[in-house]
Amino acid sequence: MAGHRKIVVVLKGYPRLSETFIAQELLGLEKAGFELVLVALRRPTDKLRHPVHDEIGAPVFYLPEYLHEEPGRVLGALFKCLPKPGFWRSAGALFSDFLKDPTRNRIRRFGQAAVLAAEWPDGAEWIHAHFIHTPASVAAYASTMTGIPWTCSAHAKDIWTSPDWELEGKLASTRWTVTCTQSGFDHLRKLGGAKSNVNLSYHGLDLARFDPFVGDRSTRDGSNSDDPVRIISVGRIVEKKGYDILLRALSLLPKDLHWRFEHIGDGDNISKLQALADEFGIANRLIWKGALDQKDVLAGYRVADIFALACRITSDGDRDGLPNVLVEASSQGLVSISTNISGVPELLIDGQNGLVVPPEDPKALASALDRAIRDASLRHRLGDAAEKRVRAEFDFNASIRQLKNLFETEWQKSR
Repeated sequence: MAGHRKIVVVLKGYPRLSETFIAQELLGLEKAGFELVLVALRRPTDKLRHPVHDEIGAPVFYLPEYLHEEPGRVLGALFKCLPKPGFWRSAGALFSDFLKDPTRNRIRRFGQAAVLAAEWPDGAEWIHAHFIHTPASVAAYASTMTGIPWTCSAHAKDIWTSPDWELEGKLASTRWTVTCTQSGFDHLRKLGGAKSNVNLSYHGLDLARFDPFVGDRSTRDGSNSDDPVRIISVGRIVEKKGYDILLRALSLLPKDLHWRFEHIGDGDNISKLQALADEFGIANRLIWKGALDQKDVLAGYRVADIFALACRITSDGDRDGLPNVLVEASSQGLVSISTNISGVPELLIDGQNGLVVPPEDPKALASALDRAIRDASLRHRLGDAAEKRVRAEFDFNASIRQLKNLFETEWQKSR
């Protein structure tokens, strides 16, 4: 499309099942007429792919994940970049950063940037990084080396686990930054100041992939042992998802209340959770499905009665933004129970379109679960309201239009 330049998109890993929102955005940008080149810092580790990954036409290139694994490629890149004035400016930035963060990771990011600069795709005139931590470091160093401008999408963990000095530097050097929650936006605006071009942009959902659920939700109320209420959760088994809190809450439910819990997702800590379920005496009510593609996840939403996710802020500041799975579940008229951190209250309002409790509070979570299990009409009312809000306010096409305008406005300025 006329006026659209080729964009190098720097990603931490690609493809990743847990980052459907990124794949959805990449496909949306391609459909809007942008030519993309995907550059990943890590090769894929997931065994499955979502259907959206197969629809993205952009070529994918992988930088050395560890510099010592491809020494010839790294040394060749450094040798090629040495004569460029931008290389020495970038090396100066590395030196300054290394004094504040003397780690091997800092050196690795610089080496990856040199490989990107040396192997620069023909015709590419922009760099866009997804996540403002590692990928943005590589993008910033490569931008300085090549003189090509860069922009950034910041999300959740990358914002809250990065030191302020690093965020301030990146916000000052990007042409613009987008982030997906009000809390993240407020934090970045405060750090970047009035001159920083920070924008709030909800990911939204590709509603074409999440048609409305056709049929009637169940009237299960937890009284029938042969037809228990079905609770589902989708997410990686990592600390910030709060699955230990959720299991504890489930264990606090009255013993005569009949429910079944199904988890979709992977993670290294699944054995610990399974041991915890044994300790709590609820293992026989749990089903661990592992990682599934988007179609199977959608099918899971449609047979469930309740979606639950006990988001928390970890000791190092890590947290979710607005979990896409909450938007997905809501699109199916499925009532969600979650916690009032980060972007969750920007979607769910307690008692209006979901049930929202404080984090780290299994008793409050158990009370909300008990209420939703027993009251099918409440589930239906809240789920219907959540679906209406998602379909009215969380269509990802609005985000794509916003990104398109941001790119085009900046390109007009640089002409």
